[in-house]
Amino acid sequence: MTTETIISIFLGIGLAASVGFRVFMPLFALSLAAYFGKWDLNESWQWIGSLAAVITLGVAMLIETFAYFIPWVDNVLDSFAVPLAAIAGTAVMVSTIANLDPVVTWSLAIIAGGGTATAIKGASATSRLASTASTGGLANPIVSTVETGTAMVVTTASIFAPIFAGILVVIILAFVFWIYRKVRPRKA
Repeated sequence: MTTETIISIFLGIGLAASVGFRVFMPLFALSLAAYFGKWDLNESWQWIGSLAAVITLGVAMLIETFAYFIPWVDNVLDSFAVPLAAIAGTAVMVSTIANLDPVVTWSLAIIAGGGTATAIKGASATSRLASTASTGGLANPIVSTVETGTAMVVTTASIFAPIFAGILVVIILAFVFWIYRKVRPRKA
């Protein structure tokens, strides 16, 4: 495995984790990075770097980001976003992996990309549902601010420092697992 391949895997995992917080933000960032020549995408995914994709994903990112600040609408969005995160996490991973056999690329994309995005989106949706239930949705904008900020940090790190982003993803997943162990019911 070349250094380029390893870096591309870290990029994909970092963006997939960001997808777990905001589906369109990492896609928009990847589109911008490809458009300006920062990252090369796999041949069949070059369209992500087009001006049309930059504009479309930018508008989708803005709508998604602001919609998550509206209590109750955010819960409805989560019902769509959990399966969409799996697809988007797989897509960002497969579009960025360089120099691997297609079987390995797709396997990594589905397991690491889709799995990471789904795990984080599931935890995120659960925390928002708990916030809605306990505060009537009043605290949901705080949850949304934390998620959007985390997505921005991990997305930026993924584009400019992919290995650091991979470390952030491990920390985030460890935190999600720790929270899960704290809140799950104990067997008597």
